Amino acid sequence: MFLRKHLDQLDGAILEAVRRFFEGNRLYGDWEGIVRDVEVLQAGDGGVPMQVSTSAGWRVQATQVLRAVVDPQELEWTSNFDLSDAEFAGRGLHVLRMNSPQRSAVIRRAIADYTSSIVTQLLFCFDQGVLPVQSVLSLLGELLVGSAEEVTPGVRGSTFRAISSIVKHYAVDLLANNCTLALELVQRGVSDKDRSSRLLAGQALAQLVKVCANDPGGWVRIEGLFFHLVRFLHTGSRNATKETTLITLGLIGTDAHPQVLEEVVFHLVSQLGEHNPLVELTKRYKKSPQGFLSPFLPRIAPFVIARKCTNPELFTEMCLFLCVYPNDFLSITRPHALPHLFAEREVKVLEEFATELGKKLSILFLGDASQILSHVFRLQGPGQTNQALDFIVKIVRADTDEANRRSIDIRSIVHSNLLPLLADLMVVLGNENPDDAASALSALRKVGRIMSSNTKNQDNSNVDMVHVLKSNLLGIVSYMSEMLQDIRGKKTTPAKRQIIRAFGALIVQVHEVLPSIAPQVMATLQTMSLIPELTDVTLSTWLIFLKNLARQDVGPHIVATSATIASLWPSLSPTARETAKECLRFIVFDIGDLSGGHLDEVVDLRSIPELGDIHQELTRRRASWDPRKKLHKIMAQLNSDNYAITLHFLGELKTLMSVDHPDFVRSLASGDAFDPLVGKIQSSLFHIASRDGDDIEGLRLLAFECMGILGAADPDRCEIGSNESRMVVRSNFTDEGEAVLFAMHLIKDVLVSTFRSTSDIKYQGHLSYSIQELLRFCGFTSALVTPKSTVPVPVKVRNRWSSLPKHILETITPMLEGRFQNIENPHSPPERPIYPRQNTYREWLQLWTTYLISRASGETAKIIFGVLRPALRNKDVGVAHHLLPHLVLNILLSGEAGDIEDIQKELLVVLEDQVDERSPSSADKKFLSAQVVFMLLDHASKYVRILRQDISSKKAESNKRSRSNATAVSQSENQLTHINSILSSINHELMAKAALQCKAYARSMMNFERQVVELRERKPPAPPASTKELAPHYERLHEIYAHLDEPDGMEGISMLILSPSLEHKIRQHESTGQWTAAQSCWEVRLQQSPDNLEFHLGLLRCLRNLGHYDTLRTHVRGVLVRNPDWESALAGFQAESAWMMGTWDDLQQITANNELTSPYIMKARVLLAMRAGDVNQVASALSNARGVLGAPITAAGAKGYRQSYDALLDLHMIHEMELIYGAVSTTVPHSQGRREAMNSLGASLAARFDATLPNFRVRQAVLSMRRTAFALSPNTSPLITKEIGQSWIASAKIARKAKQWQTAYSATLQAQQSNARFYFMESAKLVKATGEPLRALQELENSMRLSGLTEDPNTIDLTEGDDAEFERMRAKAYILRARWMNESDRYEPSQLLKAFQIPSNLDTMQESSLYHLGRFHDQSFKQLSSPDDERGIRMNAHTVRSYARVVTLGSKYVYQAIPRMLTLWLDLAENPKATSHAIFPKIHSAICQAIESVPAYKWFTAFPQIVSRVGHTNQKVYAVLSRIISKVIREYPHQALWLFASVVKSTKPNRETRGRAILDALRSDPTNADTELPMLITRSHAMTEELLKLCNHPIDDERRTLSMKREFPTLASLGKSRMLIPLQESLTANLPPASSTTENSTHAPFPSAAPTFEEFSDEIEIMRSLAKPRKITIRGSNGQTYMFLGKPKDDLRKDARLMDFNAIINTLLKANSESRRRQLHIRTYGVVTLNEECGFIQWVPNTIPIRPVLMRYYEAKNVKSWSSEMSDVFRTIKDATDKDSAELFVKKILPEFPPVFHEWFVETFPEPSAWLSSRLMYGRTAAVMSMVGFILGLGDRHCENILLDTNTGDVVHVDFNCLFEKGKTLEVPERVPFRLTQNLIDGLGVTGVEGVFRIACEMTMQLLRDNKDSLMSVLDAFIHDPLVEWEDEKRKMDRDRRNAVKSSTDLRRLAKNALRPIERKLRGVYSPPNIKSWNHSGSGGSSGEEREISTSNLVEILIQEATDDGNLAKMYPGWAAWH
Repeated sequence: MFLRKHLDQLDGAILEAVRRFFEGNRLYGDWEGIVRDVEVLQAGDGGVPMQVSTSAGWRVQATQVLRAVVDPQELEWTSNFDLSDAEFAGRGLHVLRMNSPQRSAVIRRAIADYTSSIVTQLLFCFDQGVLPVQSVLSLLGELLVGSAEEVTPGVRGSTFRAISSIVKHYAVDLLANNCTLALELVQRGVSDKDRSSRLLAGQALAQLVKVCANDPGGWVRIEGLFFHLVRFLHTGSRNATKETTLITLGLIGTDAHPQVLEEVVFHLVSQLGEHNPLVELTKRYKKSPQGFLSPFLPRIAPFVIARKCTNPELFTEMCLFLCVYPNDFLSITRPHALPHLFAEREVKVLEEFATELGKKLSILFLGDASQILSHVFRLQGPGQTNQALDFIVKIVRADTDEANRRSIDIRSIVHSNLLPLLADLMVVLGNENPDDAASALSALRKVGRIMSSNTKNQDNSNVDMVHVLKSNLLGIVSYMSEMLQDIRGKKTTPAKRQIIRAFGALIVQVHEVLPSIAPQVMATLQTMSLIPELTDVTLSTWLIFLKNLARQDVGPHIVATSATIASLWPSLSPTARETAKECLRFIVFDIGDLSGGHLDEVVDLRSIPELGDIHQELTRRRASWDPRKKLHKIMAQLNSDNYAITLHFLGELKTLMSVDHPDFVRSLASGDAFDPLVGKIQSSLFHIASRDGDDIEGLRLLAFECMGILGAADPDRCEIGSNESRMVVRSNFTDEGEAVLFAMHLIKDVLVSTFRSTSDIKYQGHLSYSIQELLRFCGFTSALVTPKSTVPVPVKVRNRWSSLPKHILETITPMLEGRFQNIENPHSPPERPIYPRQNTYREWLQLWTTYLISRASGETAKIIFGVLRPALRNKDVGVAHHLLPHLVLNILLSGEAGDIEDIQKELLVVLEDQVDERSPSSADKKFLSAQVVFMLLDHASKYVRILRQDISSKKAESNKRSRSNATAVSQSENQLTHINSILSSINHELMAKAALQCKAYARSMMNFERQVVELRERKPPAPPASTKELAPHYERLHEIYAHLDEPDGMEGISMLILSPSLEHKIRQHESTGQWTAAQSCWEVRLQQSPDNLEFHLGLLRCLRNLGHYDTLRTHVRGVLVRNPDWESALAGFQAESAWMMGTWDDLQQITANNELTSPYIMKARVLLAMRAGDVNQVASALSNARGVLGAPITAAGAKGYRQSYDALLDLHMIHEMELIYGAVSTTVPHSQGRREAMNSLGASLAARFDATLPNFRVRQAVLSMRRTAFALSPNTSPLITKEIGQSWIASAKIARKAKQWQTAYSATLQAQQSNARFYFMESAKLVKATGEPLRALQELENSMRLSGLTEDPNTIDLTEGDDAEFERMRAKAYILRARWMNESDRYEPSQLLKAFQIPSNLDTMQESSLYHLGRFHDQSFKQLSSPDDERGIRMNAHTVRSYARVVTLGSKYVYQAIPRMLTLWLDLAENPKATSHAIFPKIHSAICQAIESVPAYKWFTAFPQIVSRVGHTNQKVYAVLSRIISKVIREYPHQALWLFASVVKSTKPNRETRGRAILDALRSDPTNADTELPMLITRSHAMTEELLKLCNHPIDDERRTLSMKREFPTLASLGKSRMLIPLQESLTANLPPASSTTENSTHAPFPSAAPTFEEFSDEIEIMRSLAKPRKITIRGSNGQTYMFLGKPKDDLRKDARLMDFNAIINTLLKANSESRRRQLHIRTYGVVTLNEECGFIQWVPNTIPIRPVLMRYYEAKNVKSWSSEMSDVFRTIKDATDKDSAELFVKKILPEFPPVFHEWFVETFPEPSAWLSSRLMYGRTAAVMSMVGFILGLGDRHCENILLDTNTGDVVHVDFNCLFEKGKTLEVPERVPFRLTQNLIDGLGVTGVEGVFRIACEMTMQLLRDNKDSLMSVLDAFIHDPLVEWEDEKRKMDRDRRNAVKSSTDLRRLAKNALRPIERKLRGVYSPPNIKSWNHSGSGGSSGEEREISTSNLVEILIQEATDDGNLAKMYPGWAAWH
């Protein structure tokens, strides 16, 4: 500062000297500023340096130098301006050299200055080779040789300045060539006696050091010069030399390589006390003294401390420099200094050291024993190690008492420090310095000898070393890993590189046992590879790891290796890329097939060109992979715990779905039921999105993108799996076996996955300890994996070990020999309750769990939970979350009273916090904590449920083991009572409110309903609750149903509310899509409260859904004027209205606020980016949007698919915006490429649209966003306009189906404005839907005329659009017109025929057009009075030909066409008159052609019908029929043989003979010889034979079991078979989606993994009934157990056909979007008919009849099931009138049996979500089967024939003997259409039959009526294969009539009469008949006038009949109508 202040007072020469001194002198931080100031002063008053040409200025200066020493006459050339600068410089230097032989001091200085000027100003002279550097240096060297008069200080200064300049600019070249001369000159300069010369030489040296430090071999050449410099510091040189040496060291250190910097700092520290640049260096590096020196302390500390006695000043200076006290310095540097002091046996220093720290010498040693021993063992001098070890032993013994002194030797000392010692030595072994690595290897051998006590035999030193390493391998790896994670102290990057290299050295030494540490090594390598500075060395070690594994052990690590390399590739250095490539080449080419299939797991490498050869090899190997296999391979890795693997395979999934196979993926999500892969993909993506951890954001974004690509798949059509991994410990840890299973569960499902997913190595250590201890608890030892182990392992233990998955075993095997330890610090118990005193959810959960572990009850529980305490110490709360329910349940069952009370208080305080409006807790804490409480309650409830099931099982077995079982039952009942009392102690009202607050709606509903039930059943003196009193509870239930999106439940609740509130009406309107009505309600509310934000939001929602965006925009603006602080809440509506209205400037302004991140705002930003057209901006906006839009998915968790469907829909729309933008922006308008891109886009969008939830709100949002995205295109083309128009038509269609007429009408107008072709069809459909069919037809015909669609399609003008789409839509228009004409009843048949024929003659839509044509012919045929005349036969021919072509073309009408055309063909063939007609051969020919062209699976759908006609009398027809049967059996033998079994074993000879003939022909057919068909036929025959023997086997009354192996050995031997187990789902064919483009021949109609026979269980149980059914048990190939009931003397064909009938109904229910959403279905089960008299029926598992359920509850209330009083009442009822009967029933019977069924749901499904789901399933399955039962005339529905599924709540009906209105012919005729008694209604909940039940009934009935033809075709088999009971009836009628009637005719008539009522009911014709006159024709003798009834009215009539007290009273008492 002083110098800069006085610069202006200095003359020019001094200024020049100052400039030269400071220029480039980095020891002075402000040197650049000083030089700049000097240059300004030298320039003059202007303050600006003179701007002179560098060349011209230098020539003037050079000429002056030359003239001073050379004769001017020799310098005439200097005025020659033709010389270049280089020539000028070279000539001048030559003149100086040649003309100055004496070289006086002046000349020498002139030469030096001249050279210096050339270097500084004309660098190119050297660059161009004009002046060779070496020759110039030689010349400068000559200048330094001479006498003192010649080589003056000025000469030396100028010379060294020139040398310094040359080195500065040409150091790299000098080092690359020959730098010897330069080094000699610099070495001479640094020892020069002149200070300026030394400084200049020092500058040159600094430059050389800087360059050479970065050159691999450079430092070796310059190292000698460096140490030549520093010797001046230690050789007693004069102070001046030391001073310049220190300055030079400072210069070197200013920008030095770490290795050089260490040398500089070390030597500078040695000179502390001198004028030292160390302080300036700390400032230069911007660090504190401590921070600057800390990396160098390992070297500095020993040097300083060793001189503490000899040079105490240095020690003091060091402490002063670091600003620490001496004892602190000693403490800090102790690990560095003590090893050297002990090695050198510096007793005096050590004693002073110990005194300073106040410790004994032995304690000093023990504190750093491993480092000391490591250093000592590495000593190489003769005897040095032994001397040091003896010294150490002596010191330790000196401080040990006499008794223990002898036990102390070097082995015991080494043993106590073995693990850290080995780890330290291994780290040294990783040193790049070979000498250091060799010393470490030698040290390890020494340690090995000591530990093996092998002090003499040197030959085994390697063996001893390896043995020691192997014995401590896992500990060494963990210790080194902790070093890398800085757990063992902060490590520098070079130190970490050395540790990683040490891993490689360790791997080489222990390669034989490498698999035992492979998981830990891989975890470390993967973690370290992510750190850029460590990637190179990590990959090198990775290669060593792979190559040292046995070939067969490489496989498990292939996927992680390839995924890591692929993800790191862009950031890898060239060296690292070569290493990575070598790794992959080793895997692919060297390992190859030896990987055991793991080579398939190598990731896709196509994006890395450098790996092309590897990618080609993989492509060759995978050439046979189809898209499904590729997807399966990706899915196998997608849920990996490894981040890199998951990330890469997510990328592969994205590529497969969007680039490689988009059509395949779209085909998966098509049809009525999606491919199971869709659910698996979504489940995996949701799991990934909800993963927790560091740096997970990239993974989530990619998962969100993949979700968008797959689309918002309809959750009702795909199965989203949920893996519930939490088990329930039934025995409360008193059963050792169950406790071991629980420990294994924790290892497998919790700890290992957490271990594999974390990158925190310290936490991995904690988890390893927990796993290690649990393995020991399970009895797992290393003997399990040691091939030649002599230690016996129990079979049970080995089986448990083998049951663990492979990836689990790979991780835990090394831990079998683990030595992990856990040091527990005692903690005082926290104050309770804990929740209020913790700020976050994580803190509360972990602290509470940790505390409860200390309160666990029982020794076993304490052991298991105790070892898990370390695993709770982490940010991840997953382990705590999993443990807490088990802990709480354990303490509740057997803990101390105080602990139980604490838990209750904890739960209560969390629940109270939910409803506390003043709660200080954050929203996250409240919500997550409440979820934990609910999880705990659910877990306890699940335990209660399991315990009840156990008690029931034990009671059932009580007769066998009465005493022990009775005790167990008593204990279980006590536990049940205890837990129930705790659960019931929680206030229901508080629970309901808290659950509603945190959106646990099912729980809230459960508690609110309990309150309703309690109020309704309130006992005197309090009266039952009034409607008014119940109204608030009903409102809450209505609100909950609205939140659950259950409109049926809302409808049911609405029926209970007499005066609904405005809020209620709004909810109802919004749920049903009545937005105009909802808008009116919101407007009324706003009139009452104009400043209520929620009311405004409600109104805006209505306007949005109505599409009134202009009104919405105006309203928002008005609201914001009054309430500007509402901007963030209204921004979404603002944004949407802006983009819908196209006001992009407004949208830009709305989105400018970066704090707004609502979904609509994020979509708006994407739209703006796309409109701007900036690709980078679009990519950024899409990424940001996905992050925000996907957040609800992350919050919902892996099971939250339905809950977060709206978020998924947003991702779906974002992806479509991207697709549209890509198609519109990347192709040239009006080009062929644009047309192809748009066509492809249209197909993709259509498929995606069809896959979404068929809900108006959902699909309207998708279409609206598409239109907006298309409108962004600046160049509107006809193709874009067409797409927009089509989207408007789609909007109109979905609005019409949702009955939102106004929206539909607006959409059709928009479609018309967009010139959408065929918009008029949707317009006409809308008119028809609103109730004007004739006007709709007229409008359709008028529009067709206007569009040029004339009667003759050949004359159509196609100029406007001659494409496939136009043809398709034209055909649809004709089909629609024909259908409507037919429905109108206003046209002649000829006109109708012509209308139907027109579309059938076109080239498109033939499947639909031909079906409707055929159907028209069939309907016309049915209306003929004489169906067997020529007209009828011709109509049949047309129908058959049309239907045959229909089923050839597609699968849409298979269920309608195939059964009907078969019926027509086969019926005609039995009519001699028809077969003689000329038309019949054409019909027969059409069938024959269809057999060849129609795939077998379509025939399979009608196989039961086909089989029933096997006895056909027409031989030609039978021949064709047998071809169909053979074709089906040949194609699907596993399924068809079971259905054909009843024919082969038929009691009717004709059927049996033909059946055998068909199978024999198939078996002997040479074309089947190489297939499994002959074997399956033989097996099937044998199986059927043996099953028949079992069924017909006579059994004594006393027998309860049979032995299959003893009594049916042949059947037992057939247990292992390739035959399919005859489950209903395995025997039901699935058709491809109607939109599928898959070839018919490639469709797989049956599950690929259907179970086959594995073995029969030996025990056959005999059931207690008259027929003695026999229950057999089969174990399937999938490991599941299946049971079947053999029923002798029972015609099961009825059951089988009913299952076929129900299967068709299930297909229809699944095809309808509304019934599919409600999951309406019928539970079916397998039925195998062996012949007409016996068969097997599948035992429905997990079911219980309703009767025992009700009886148990009534017994608990002391209500008798029957009494004499009841007997009297029913005798009276029998003869009473209906009115009197009803009165008696209501007053005398029902009061004795209050409804109790609702209790079963609460008890069986205590978890609220399961309770709600099961009750909905109960109501809906009961409704479906009620309607189906009514249609079929199913009776005898007493409480034993209706089962309940205890897992789902499904209703399952069994025993179908009483079909076809047989119940109405019983002695006591049945009067109800189905069972709907008070208890069944009670099970429906507070709404009763309203809502859920009624709506399901109406949907089912309507669907049955809509598909009556298909259903009647299925029942056709009853006519042609009559039931045995009808044959009995026929014989009875023959006896009664006393005449002979042909059997076939009579039986057919009986069958048709039985089916006729079904057909009438399907038409809606029904009137309650007069029961007494009911006959087999299906009508009553005095029934009223029949009329067709609407579906809703029919359902109402049926419900009234079923619940009519008079009808119920008249039912047979055994039917138990009061139940």
